[in-house]
Amino acid sequence: MAEHGAHIAAASVQDDQPSIFEVVAQDSLMTAVRPALQHVVKVLAESNPARYGFFWRWFDEIFALLDLLLQQHYLSKTSASFSENFYGLKRIVTGDTGKLQRLASAGLPKKQLWKSVMFLVLLPYLKVKLEKLVASLREEDEYSIHPPSSCWKRFYRAFLAAYPFVNMAWEGWFLVQQLRYILGKAQHHSPLLSLAGVRLGRLTIQDIQALEHRPAEAAMMHQPARSVAEKIKWAVKKAVGGAALSLSTGLSVGVFFLQFLEWWYSSENQETIKSLTALPTPPPPVHLDYNPDSPLLPKLKTVCPLCRKTRVNDTVLATSGYVFCYRCVLIYVRSHQACPVTGYPTEVQHLIKLYSPDN
Repeated sequence: MAEHGAHIAAASVQDDQPSIFEVVAQDSLMTAVRPALQHVVKVLAESNPARYGFFWRWFDEIFALLDLLLQQHYLSKTSASFSENFYGLKRIVTGDTGKLQRLASAGLPKKQLWKSVMFLVLLPYLKVKLEKLVASLREEDEYSIHPPSSCWKRFYRAFLAAYPFVNMAWEGWFLVQQLRYILGKAQHHSPLLSLAGVRLGRLTIQDIQALEHRPAEAAMMHQPARSVAEKIKWAVKKAVGGAALSLSTGLSVGVFFLQFLEWWYSSENQETIKSLTALPTPPPPVHLDYNPDSPLLPKLKTVCPLCRKTRVNDTVLATSGYVFCYRCVLIYVRSHQACPVTGYPTEVQHLIKLYSPDN
């Protein structure tokens, strides 16, 4: 078994294929970015609905647009998605081997580029919308006013019954492909890469050198536009590229913070978090003798501090926790609006009746 594993590792290095850990890590990177941004937008929308409510209502569309700009920029400039480039990977057109491979700085061909954009941006957007539709249909099914025999109710009940199996088949397809990739039986860890006509590979030294020297060469070879239309086209292209570059730089810096948050909120780390963030036990109420006539607490716990007799109709003050006779404490609170022992401000609604098992 060990020899077989070593053979797989050697074969993947020879073929310049990334390990399963690299491809799974880059897949989970963009999965972690979306909920993090969604949480930020939700907090902003709750703090100021009038100003930021629009971003929360249209978050899926705004995120898809930003993701489109980001992925298109990276696919055309580095032949990889944002997460793939972050882990030093690139997309290679299926069938290109050896000297026939394009440099990463050349970008993907248009056919493979737009296929990749569709599977990276459009498909996740549709999947999110489908999950929200299923959630809303389930909620409607619980509180629906449609008659049980209506065609619409039968249709979406059948849809809700079939959706888990379809989703299981979809996830199982990806799992089988990953197992085949681990065993060296497939070039793609994801069926979507096969449909896009590309496979993943590591960046070579030539790719890294070309990516580093490309901005300088582009600046040297750039010539001023000859017409107003060309100037406008160049300015728009520059603005879109700058926006995508700024977004990618911000995401690159935030990746480490997102990974820290993922570790911080992981289920295995919850006990440690609770021990670090647990609040100390509050001390018991301190005797604040604001009033010189305030009675001292009796030695017997069954005696009312006000009448000095065995308590009748035990009543506790929510503000201090001390127990009195109902009649005694009611009269005192109505007159002084304070706890007889601690002096804490108290109202009649803070009186709570206690019931013993005998009652």
